[in-house]
Amino acid sequence: MSSLSGKVQTVLGLVDPDQLGRTMTHEHLTMTFECCYFPPAPRDEAVAADPFHMRHLHWLRQNPYSCRQNLLLQQETAAVRDELLAYRKAGGGAIVENTTAGLDRDLPTLRQLAKDTGVHIVAGAGYYVDCTHSEDTKRMSVEQLTDVIVAEVLHGADGTDVRCGVIGEIGTGWPITASETRVLRAAAHAQAQLGCPLIIHPGRDPAAPAAVLRILQEAGADIGKTVMSHLDRTIFDEAALLEFAQMGSYLEYDLFGTEMLNYPYDLKVDMPSDSQRVQTLAFLMKEGYEDRVVIAHDIHTKNRLTKFGGHGYSHILNSIVPKMLNRGVSQQQVDKILVDNPKRWLTFK
Repeated sequence: MSSLSGKVQTVLGLVDPDQLGRTMTHEHLTMTFECCYFPPAPRDEAVAADPFHMRHLHWLRQNPYSCRQNLLLQQETAAVRDELLAYRKAGGGAIVENTTAGLDRDLPTLRQLAKDTGVHIVAGAGYYVDCTHSEDTKRMSVEQLTDVIVAEVLHGADGTDVRCGVIGEIGTGWPITASETRVLRAAAHAQAQLGCPLIIHPGRDPAAPAAVLRILQEAGADIGKTVMSHLDRTIFDEAALLEFAQMGSYLEYDLFGTEMLNYPYDLKVDMPSDSQRVQTLAFLMKEGYEDRVVIAHDIHTKNRLTKFGGHGYSHILNSIVPKMLNRGVSQQQVDKILVDNPKRWLTFK
């Protein structure tokens, strides 16, 4: 893998890691999330059918998965292009686009967005959660799945020559299914072959992240080159978080901008506010994990775009960084979280 070693692979080709700049490690630019549609309450069916009005904005923020139109982010390429231009103007340099097979991945659109905006875009290889696995995927062996993932990185995905630069987000539910376990093992094998970054979507249970890492470790993955996503909706106890952190993966807080009272996929979860997320980052800094933290927004629905009154891809740079600095996170630590850690993770060994 000498041709990839020491480089980051974007949708426009290999770049030097120092070119990335500030990086959001978990976003989506074009995808569908119909797999996770959550029916609205009967009283809300009329609003859900046509929610894109100012008077319905609060409802949509609280119920983003109960409107089918809101789940079709791929319809908003022009708005996303504008968002990326604003992100670059705000000081953003790169975005990891985590859309995998099963979520309507669109690599030609990602390539065009990178050309149009100058933002470095890294595309994801592999498969999402079990409900998005095709019957063909579920019949594939670990070896066959590995071959697909490796080919998506080395040659291009979905019949294109656009090459992926990260494996994932590899999706798992809870409990982890047999098909998801095979995909995890394949991702580990592919990572071992390629020396590339890997990113995980864990199930919605505090035990899920560690369970995933154990499967990956047994299959030969490089945990130090693996990001565990969505910790802000998964592990809330500080002692449990520190115990998980000792396993050695990157710790990703990637739901900045998402604040809802009732998280429909697990009502036991109290979704934290952005202020609480910043407090957790400050806690991790004090505990010595400044080299293992990355952050993002995980934009995957229309209402998160500024076109629809959302925060957009520049929210962290414009609003969260000042809050971090005001809560005891140093500028050096901010730079590690936004620049150094993503750069190190994304660079092929």
